[in-house]
Amino acid sequence: MDDNDADVLLTRQAFAAAHIANPLFSVSDGEEAVLYLEGFGPFANRAEFPLPHLVLLDLDMPKISGFRVLKWVRAHEHFKSLPIVILSDSEREQDVTKAYQLGANSYLVKPTDFDALGSMMQATASFWLHHSLGPELKRRPRWGRRKE
Repeated sequence: MDDNDADVLLTRQAFAAAHIANPLFSVSDGEEAVLYLEGFGPFANRAEFPLPHLVLLDLDMPKISGFRVLKWVRAHEHFKSLPIVILSDSEREQDVTKAYQLGANSYLVKPTDFDALGSMMQATASFWLHHSLGPELKRRPRWGRRKE
């Protein structure tokens, strides 16, 4: 969930370059992030907008900050095991600490190099979508890599 179109495009390209087959949905602000997760408004059709298996969350978003989205998610019992990886430009210790205190599963600083971003996305997806199991993940379909 990132409001920067260039970052979203780079993330999509990094997923494609890493042969990650998972669909990638993005929203433009924190308010849309909450609506998407709730399945309200334009995101009510779960066939078109399924619940994510992993959330990549930017902290600096319009309307509702990533911190507030994270706090909202963790306040809802049915989202407690949803993996949330902060993907931010900020390396500030107070941001990292606050994100973990609010329930982030991981905190990654966005690299400026596309190849580094691709490697980071591949490692992140591999870990959170293929290797890590949580209470609800056992029931979710496992996503694979694209066949090359």
